[in-house]
Amino acid sequence: MFSANTFIRTVISGFIATFVMAMTAFIQGGLGLPVVDIGHIITGTFNQVHVDQPYSIIWGNVGYFMGGIMLALIWVALLRHRVPGGWFVQGTIYGIAISFVSGLILSPLMSLAAGEWFGFFYLNTWVPALLLLAGVTMHIAYGITLMICLKFAGVKGLDPAE
Repeated sequence: MFSANTFIRTVISGFIATFVMAMTAFIQGGLGLPVVDIGHIITGTFNQVHVDQPYSIIWGNVGYFMGGIMLALIWVALLRHRVPGGWFVQGTIYGIAISFVSGLILSPLMSLAAGEWFGFFYLNTWVPALLLLAGVTMHIAYGITLMICLKFAGVKGLDPAE
């Protein structure tokens, strides 16, 4: 079970890692990669589904940060003791795994909900390789930052023997 202390520290770590991921997405524009503004994409999807009740960018960013916090909780509750390596290796592996699931499942579903089809791994976009690279970079930044924050906060994860 999560202690209240572990839960709060994991939530804060997830928030910080999501912020770093968002900033990485914006910085990538200066490096020639597409800027992937997930909060804006979520807002657009909300507004496509609820045309008569438009959402502001705040709600898209709330959804984005809640997703990042949920990923941190999933890591601590289910995956921490199953992925080998130190914090850097674990962060990289988790970031790549998140990027894989995003490209295969989440992005196609979000794009369909918004009335478009990005395709699996963004293959139906104008720059699929660049979008894939941008996504992997963002998610690795998230994973490594999450591991640093969890380590600093003293969160060990749930013991699988418990």
